[in-house]
Amino acid sequence: MTEAAGTVVELLPSELVKVVLDGGAHQVLAHHADPVRRNYVRLVVGDRVRIQLMPRDQGRGRVLERL
Repeated sequence: MTEAAGTVVELLPSELVKVVLDGGAHQVLAHHADPVRRNYVRLVVGDRVRIQLMPRDQGRGRVLERL
């Protein structure tokens, strides 16, 4: 799986977030990974995050950590 960094642009229901990858070319729909959820990390618009892209659908991923 590919990892990338980006910025949160929108918060959606069910712990989903829209992230714009560095460079601004791609927008990814991501959910919180288990360690992020377990440690009660709250994301807000403008946060920098590291995400892991899904191999079959590069438009989806999971948030690994807040940078």
